[in-house]
Amino acid sequence: MIVRIMGEGQLDVADGHFAELNALDDELLAELESGDEEGFRRTLGALLDAVRRLGAPLPDEVLEPSELILPGQDASLGEVKEMLSDDGLIPG
Repeated sequence: MIVRIMGEGQLDVADGHFAELNALDDELLAELESGDEEGFRRTLGALLDAVRRLGAPLPDEVLEPSELILPGQDASLGEVKEMLSDDGLIPG
């Protein structure tokens, strides 16, 4: 799966890592719904770190369609809420 982190670039993340990322996404969604800014910051950082750790960066000159777009580390709670679907940032 090609994942874009806004402001950073694209990474190719194997589908086998989807469960780990989805667990972090569920935690992030709960923190967004409760307005827990501190938890939101911590979990967003953990989600982005996991994508960076599990994914292989695509070269800057390669532009593939992103199957998933994640906010950058500095995104606000409101900005992330606008990006959400019913399933969170990561569908499924």
